[in-house]
Amino acid sequence: MQVDFHHGVTYVVARIAGFTAEQASIIAYASQFVDDATDEGKLFFDNESIFEFISSAHKMLDYRNFEKLANHHVWIPFHFLPGNEYDPKLGRVVPDFVQRAICRPNSITAQEMIRYTIESREHPNSLYRLGISMHVYADTWAHQGFAGISHHVNTVQEICDHEGHRDESMHQNLQQFFGSDWFGKIRSFVESKLVNEFAPVGHGPVLSYPDRPYLRWRYVDWKGDTIERDNPKDYMCAVDHMYTALKGFLNGSLSRSQIPMHKQDRQKIEELLRDINDEDGDKRHQAWLNEIRTGRFSFGPDPIEYIPKGPGSWRHEVFPDVPSECSIKEWLNDHDKRKISHPEHFPFSHWKLFHDALECHRTAVLNTILPQFGIVAA
Repeated sequence: MQVDFHHGVTYVVARIAGFTAEQASIIAYASQFVDDATDEGKLFFDNESIFEFISSAHKMLDYRNFEKLANHHVWIPFHFLPGNEYDPKLGRVVPDFVQRAICRPNSITAQEMIRYTIESREHPNSLYRLGISMHVYADTWAHQGFAGISHHVNTVQEICDHEGHRDESMHQNLQQFFGSDWFGKIRSFVESKLVNEFAPVGHGPVLSYPDRPYLRWRYVDWKGDTIERDNPKDYMCAVDHMYTALKGFLNGSLSRSQIPMHKQDRQKIEELLRDINDEDGDKRHQAWLNEIRTGRFSFGPDPIEYIPKGPGSWRHEVFPDVPSECSIKEWLNDHDKRKISHPEHFPFSHWKLFHDALECHRTAVLNTILPQFGIVAA
């Protein structure tokens, strides 16, 4: 999913569920910031305190996509939550762990993640952790069928529209990226002895198809099976379950959150997911923000924006001197900043609380939730 859903739709669903505009803003910002928090490192302050922060995403062309530890530490807990499904018929073909690592919508592990999130609702970073969980939860629908590890289960043989026509634009994009002999290069790449080390991660082979809410499409998976995908249907299923989870957070229990979403709000969300069909996720996002600002939902008009870097962003609140095009780590190295000033508001800043929540979420998923299902991912 992209910024239109992780920020725009998440905000709408949080407001409809009963969160205030301020609370929903934190939840939605945290949800999208999972995709934008590509920086990691340690801060050494002049008061002798230290703060270590982790990343929850990698740039798509980052070489670290091929590092297995990075896959397990980033893609698994934040983007491709293992679904814990196992098919004995594939036991000789695909290892137990790989099968269980494949992402599945509303899996038992995802439900356990939501339960843990609700149980932590009294913590100071709880709204940030809730936003992170909403990102991961929604992605179990968008990323279903793919795993956040380098493995051939992520390979595909063909992509078509819902009527079975091969998508020529995808082939043009591949040709532009790899050159005119892109098929030969990919074939040589796949047939090379390095395939086990450099197999595709997640849904990379199907580009942004799972992330565009309006698409209906199909592909042939690694087993040769044709997989039909209806993104509008899947996204609305995600919306319904996110609404229940958000209500459960407010009520303290999922069992008290069975009241369905207001019919008119739900119809409006479904309509926008289907009809806002620009290929550019940022443009779709702006369309959602316009709908929110003009009061098209039951909660009325809300002024809302999302700024990942630069003035107005969570990062700028703490690091106003770091240029938006530069990572914090790069800036510290370039300026030989062994120690930096400790802002008085740092312990309570959005940026710090978000990174606290990232660490809490990753630790809970990798060290507690997945191991209880026999999945040791890192």
